[in-house]
Amino acid sequence: MEKSISDKLKSKLPDIQENILLKYCTTYKIGGPAKYFFIAKTKDDLMTALKTAKSLRLPVLILGGGSNLLVSEKGFKGLVVKINILDVKFENNKIFVGAGASLTKLAYLSADNGLSGLEWSAGVPGTIGGAIYGNAQAFGEKISDLVESVELINLKTLKSSSFTKKQCKFSLKNSVFKNPPVGGKNLIIVSAVLEFRNDEVEKIKSQIKKNLDYRRSNHPMDFPSAGSVFINPELKIKNKELLEKFPELNEYNKKGVIPAGYLIAKCGLVGKKIGNAQISEKHANFIINLGEAKSKDVLTLISLAQKKVKKNFRINLETEVQLVGF
Repeated sequence: MEKSISDKLKSKLPDIQENILLKYCTTYKIGGPAKYFFIAKTKDDLMTALKTAKSLRLPVLILGGGSNLLVSEKGFKGLVVKINILDVKFENNKIFVGAGASLTKLAYLSADNGLSGLEWSAGVPGTIGGAIYGNAQAFGEKISDLVESVELINLKTLKSSSFTKKQCKFSLKNSVFKNPPVGGKNLIIVSAVLEFRNDEVEKIKSQIKKNLDYRRSNHPMDFPSAGSVFINPELKIKNKELLEKFPELNEYNKKGVIPAGYLIAKCGLVGKKIGNAQISEKHANFIINLGEAKSKDVLTLISLAQKKVKKNFRINLETEVQLVGF
């Protein structure tokens, strides 16, 4: 009798699991089951998983820290591979780090070694791989400022290679990994080399504390969320009527960036609830899970915010959150 897909997977990946609820693997605490679920702790683990999935024609979803992700209750019908490659190696002012390493933990570890550059990331529930994928940023700094090179595996060819910063094609909350050329999302981040600035340990830790205090005061950290839902539009408002009605826009025009949270708040959506999902009263660019919220609740709020901002400001809000299973 021919082996089932499950048996074939287990023969290559003994630690594989089935029907794991993805709500327990995402910061939103929302999401249905992964048909198959595997934790890759090494590059070899990852390569074996990808080769096996390809041979069985199974779709693959790569998972990091589970932030910036909204998963449908339908779940994912293929193989979910959680990257848990945690290697960290210091060499002068450079750090060689696995894609699964925690941003926050690396921020503190680099601080202990007098290396500055990740202070902005403390408190962010993501991984290095996820940060590079979406070119994460905060407080005027971004992960691409530190990237020297990225090791990757091409899901289509199953070949390993290294990209320079230029090849990563970083842009606002984007990269070649998130928005690749025609052909699909085939580039999987394995590790990276980050180059830091040298500075005083206490100075670095002081900035980390300052950033964390700001997040605790201004972000809804007591509820599950995916972080910022929308990308802050980089544009200038020229409409005189809007500038007169919302004089704050003149200041944002000088910076060339308009906070999405400001736009949503001015549309009167602060605190708006759909089911158990809510546009945060603390920061309008966060949609929080008040308890057992459904993915459709979050999607409805996303759509509502986009429609209202489009109507009132003539701006199209682009989502930062990635959707799975819809």
